[in-house]
Amino acid sequence: MRGLGTRTVLYQESVAASLGLYNHDFISVDILHEKGPITAGELSKLTGLATGSVTALIDRLEKIGYVRRQNDPKDRRKVIIVPVYEQKEEVSNTYLPLHTAMMKLASTYSAEELELITQFLGKASTVLEEQIEHLNTSRNKKATT
Repeated sequence: MRGLGTRTVLYQESVAASLGLYNHDFISVDILHEKGPITAGELSKLTGLATGSVTALIDRLEKIGYVRRQNDPKDRRKVIIVPVYEQKEEVSNTYLPLHTAMMKLASTYSAEELELITQFLGKASTVLEEQIEHLNTSRNKKATT
């Protein structure tokens, strides 16, 4: 898992660089892809970035057409960050070779094996999210003491 994690981070950094983005910017793009529209505060919590950094990040992503701001219909003080980069051809073209290779790999497994793999990856993602929260909480406690 650690090796896969390292390679995933390195791949993500390469994708970001190929698109001319900072790695934190592209991590945020991926979070938005997974979570859908969220508030800047939620994005701050998920990335571990300070709110001021997230505001600057959103400004950069909005300027290049990866996100747009939308007023929260439930709370006018909040702004929702909506991903719109999916229409960007350079993003889909960047991921197409990986998608093709992963589909080829997946085709070597049975439906039952794929179901088990999918289940494991989902649970592994939950464990990782819990560990990120734990590390962030520990780091924040140390910073305030």
